[in-house]
Amino acid sequence: MKNTAITALYFLPLAFSLVYYLLRRTVNNRTNSLVLRDAIADKLTEPASLHPIINPDKCVGCGSCVHACPENQVLGLIKGKSQLINPSHCIGHGCCKEACPMNAIELVFGSATRGVDIPHLASNFETNVPGIFIAGELGGMGLIKNAIAQGKQAVEAIKRKLNGQLQTDYDLIIVGAGPAGIAASLAAKKDNLRYLVLEQESLGGTVSHYPRGKIVMTAPTELPIVGKMHFRETSKEQLMEFWKKIETEITLNIKYRERVKTVTPIATPGTGYRVISSKDQYTTTAILLAIGRRGTPRKLGVPGEELPKVVYRLDDPEQYQRKHVTVVGGGDSALEAALAISEQPGTTVTLSYRSDAFSRAKNKNRTRICAANDQNQLSILFNSNVKAIKESTIEIEQAGKLIKLKNDAVIISAGGILPTPFLKDIGIHVETKFGTS
Repeated sequence: MKNTAITALYFLPLAFSLVYYLLRRTVNNRTNSLVLRDAIADKLTEPASLHPIINPDKCVGCGSCVHACPENQVLGLIKGKSQLINPSHCIGHGCCKEACPMNAIELVFGSATRGVDIPHLASNFETNVPGIFIAGELGGMGLIKNAIAQGKQAVEAIKRKLNGQLQTDYDLIIVGAGPAGIAASLAAKKDNLRYLVLEQESLGGTVSHYPRGKIVMTAPTELPIVGKMHFRETSKEQLMEFWKKIETEITLNIKYRERVKTVTPIATPGTGYRVISSKDQYTTTAILLAIGRRGTPRKLGVPGEELPKVVYRLDDPEQYQRKHVTVVGGGDSALEAALAISEQPGTTVTLSYRSDAFSRAKNKNRTRICAANDQNQLSILFNSNVKAIKESTIEIEQAGKLIKLKNDAVIISAGGILPTPFLKDIGIHVETKFGTS
């Protein structure tokens, strides 16, 4: 009897722990299954960029990848196996792959139904054209932390390739002054390289085009010369102020409003390249392309698109006070623009999107835009296409019906055209990825 009591004393806590574990696993399984079911029902199954594919034969259901992901409810365990339960919310951190002890995760671009154009790069970020490198968003890594890391690593690789000869104006020309370009310029300055940054617009790259007040997600990282960058979640304005302070205090060699037009090899093989911009021309031993994937804004190709009231990004929501505004697109930039303008006094905002769900937008933005629509702060037209833009109206087709709306301004957030022709002119190979690494 005494032995039975002792046995029970030891095994009861174990039994309770087991029951608790099984109940929790059952609840998580049910919750994750519902999230996945809703994503499929809402047609939100296409990840925006780099994302994981989990091999179920290797996955042991430890949940390390689930806990490592910085985003909420992107990965989840269903029937003891990890799955991408909220694909459209994945933004390519890649922490899941690093955390998996069984090497069951592969990071890929695109899917079987949606191809993504990615330049072919070596492990040191060099393209198939010797001396020309790519870092950041253009190479598929849009996260600020990843872009900064790639910018630094690319410069390290470029430094190793330099032979010390001064046959060109510069050792390195960096194209683009976004996070990757800024990090690269800091690394180049630290290593005493003769460098120049050419930026066709303004400091900050894609971040500079975000709507005012947009929250920018990043992660602590190390910047050459500057040191630790402590941001985790900050506003566009705070991040831009941080970049400008760096540029001023460290005196980076950046030329603005100067677009690169052509890149050609110098006559002597292996010497370097001649870069012709919209303002000047230069020779350089190496080139780092740190430009975004947005490229040239994608146009609608409809009558009236050339009118002055049509723009392709939101600069300042306040300029649209007391106006009738139409925003076109279904990605984060379109949703954020529509939300920002709808908060201005006296505005009437219509969001037109050609599909029936916001499959390319983050969950937070989808939730906010739907709530704004429910509260009549703006109007959403799914399955709609702009047919014509006129001086004071806009014509939108939906379900075979032509809708005419009052209109003072149009913001087209339909993404950009990847600078593939520019890359191909240089000779860089671009591959369309359909769910491959």
